[in-house]
Amino acid sequence: MELTVHHQVLGAVFAVALVLGAVAGKTHFCTMGAVSDWINMGDTGRMRAWLLAIAVAMAGVAGLELTGVITLGGDTFPPYRGSGFAWLRYLAGGFLFGVGMTLASGCGNKTLVRIGAGNLKSLVVLVIAAVMAYLMLWTPFYERLFHPWVSATTIDLAAHGIAAQDLGSLIAAAGGVAPSRALTAAVGAVIALALLVFVFRSADFRASFDNILGGLAVGLVVIAGWYITGGPLGQAWKDYADFADAVPSRVQVQSFTFISPMGDTLRWLMDPGNLALVNFGVVALAGVITGSLLHALASRSFRIEWFASHADFFNHALGGVLMGIGGVLAMGCTVGQAITGQSTTALGSLVAFAAIIAGAAATMKYQYWQLLQEN
Repeated sequence: MELTVHHQVLGAVFAVALVLGAVAGKTHFCTMGAVSDWINMGDTGRMRAWLLAIAVAMAGVAGLELTGVITLGGDTFPPYRGSGFAWLRYLAGGFLFGVGMTLASGCGNKTLVRIGAGNLKSLVVLVIAAVMAYLMLWTPFYERLFHPWVSATTIDLAAHGIAAQDLGSLIAAAGGVAPSRALTAAVGAVIALALLVFVFRSADFRASFDNILGGLAVGLVVIAGWYITGGPLGQAWKDYADFADAVPSRVQVQSFTFISPMGDTLRWLMDPGNLALVNFGVVALAGVITGSLLHALASRSFRIEWFASHADFFNHALGGVLMGIGGVLAMGCTVGQAITGQSTTALGSLVAFAAIIAGAAATMKYQYWQLLQEN
């Protein structure tokens, strides 16, 4: 079989995802765990690791855009900077995803990492979330239940003279000046610097090698995704797809996200002979699981884990349903929106990020109250 630029892109994505899975397994990088530590124990270590990942990714995107290596417009997957500000979609989807990831004991990325380490509960969550994501993406399910109210509440920024929803474009519109690459990059750099200052103010965080490694690695992985698909290799990839006999799926500028790819993976598994359906997200899922598995085997931490009770199964199953629906509705997860999306300084990503934290925090508070009632 001829090695094409499409295979090169997928190979690079797999290699980067492999690193992500291994590092996340080693450092216990977990966004749900970050919220849990903060809400239940007042420990901000993993939350700061999450913010460090955002800062690194944001600074990297600012640098890549300022130097002209990549250009992130409204045609990325998903369209983070699109002119349609679907505020209710971000809020509702993010909240549902936050509830779901708490019930399922981890976000999309953590689910994959746990599978690699032998957790069969997370495999069940993956299957259920993939089914729901498939329904949202590839059947009339979304069109019938969500599209009417999403379209009715979406604000068309272009109609107000605002080309995109990144903070640079919004600031330019508010100041009555033309948006520019320099302004967009400057906004991202300033926010990234502020986050870095906040993150490293904590002496406990500075002393935690794993938290620093986890935040740095995840941020760099997101930058790598943008560079692979938006840099010179990505341009060659798009040129290849324009003339390919079987056009590959989702040949767009993108980086790491994990819920829509679950639906895409199920779509490919339903037609495994159609290799054009093997895209960035499908390969990323496989890479994270493989990287986590390799780390678990090397560290001798691989353990088979199953549900402790029927209630445990129900919570995880419901969590998978809400993650699949909420992740697609919000156009991203705790990585896809809260890190990859935020690296573009998109306003919608900030709203989704806040909604995810709110959903997770509310669920944890309810679970704690329920525990007190039972005791």
